[in-house]
Amino acid sequence: MSLGTSDLSELLELWAELNLTAAASNLSRVEAAVCSGAVGHGALLHLLSVLYASIFLVGLAANVLVLVLRLRPGRSGGGPQLYAVHLAGADLYTLHLAGADLYAVHLAGADLYAVHLAGADLCAVLTLPLWVASLLQGGLWPFGEAVCKVTHLVFSVGLYASVFFLACVSVERYLSATRLSGAPGGRRRKALRRLTCALLWLLALLASLPDAYFLQAVRSPQRDRTVCRPVYPSEDPRRWTAAVQLSFFVLGFAVPFPVIATSYLLLAAAAPPSLALERSAGRRAVLSYVLVFLACWLPFHGVLLLDSLTLLDVLPFSCRLESFLDVALHLTQCFSLLHCCVNPVLYTFLHRNYSRRLTKAFVFQYSTRTGLARLMDTSQASETETSAVMVDRSGPV
Repeated sequence: MSLGTSDLSELLELWAELNLTAAASNLSRVEAAVCSGAVGHGALLHLLSVLYASIFLVGLAANVLVLVLRLRPGRSGGGPQLYAVHLAGADLYTLHLAGADLYAVHLAGADLYAVHLAGADLCAVLTLPLWVASLLQGGLWPFGEAVCKVTHLVFSVGLYASVFFLACVSVERYLSATRLSGAPGGRRRKALRRLTCALLWLLALLASLPDAYFLQAVRSPQRDRTVCRPVYPSEDPRRWTAAVQLSFFVLGFAVPFPVIATSYLLLAAAAPPSLALERSAGRRAVLSYVLVFLACWLPFHGVLLLDSLTLLDVLPFSCRLESFLDVALHLTQCFSLLHCCVNPVLYTFLHRNYSRRLTKAFVFQYSTRTGLARLMDTSQASETETSAVMVDRSGPV
């Protein structure tokens, strides 16, 4: 579910239309209300444009970098090291819960989900340039109805899939720490994880279809311009809007958040008391995962739920509440997209081994002409030879 960029600019027009037709139509008390002093939206549209452009640039660079480094052929060894470089602090102490080989095998699942997570975030941020272009034109949609539907569909699928794969990463990490001995065979695990990924993408697509189906590029009667927005059945459009919003709240927050929070809390509790340092580091990382998810998504879903309850007449309507919801929905949705920038940092870049690999990749990429790469290779070879000599000398005489 996504809020059309034209919604905010259409607020003034909507109230104007309702004011003209309230006397002649059998409208509800909400629709017949006339709110004077509507929100000045010009500055807000430009602010959203700057924020979306910034999120696009940072999110695009971060997620592309994650995909490139994760999918490129490994240059720093395999086995446990290859998998460990992709994990954040919450998994550090699980090395002590089982052997390194078993640990590496099971973390391949979290690694797979993290790759799909980056792909989902990339789907969301790739649509933002069109949003920015629309915002800069005051909500005008010059790209046609097909692009209207596809853009919102890709964006919505990306949002759903991102949350779903975050939940999968948390569950996979907990199962890796607590159910190693009862895991099925390697091929069966890989097939099951790939099937899970396919089903989650399918679920994200199905959840996004209703909103995309009703989207149309329609001409506004007030300003004679085309905008991209949902057009629900005329019998009860407010309840349709509430139903779409509530479905996004349930699938995007009410179900995934308890799964994420429970899995990470159980993972933190699984550390043996004897490993005090690792236990403390793991708990801090777990807390950061949960708090970041809440910070990004709770404001938007809270406002979305409040708006849905207003549409269903559960909450009393007022002009002040309406103005607040119109602005808050757009600002909190923009803020929620920060997860596309934070996920790569939180789940990948903060790990010191991954940072070392990233630094090494850049050094070897850009230092070939200067000879620094050859110097590092020579230094590494010298260290290897020195270690071999020391081992040889320490052997039996």
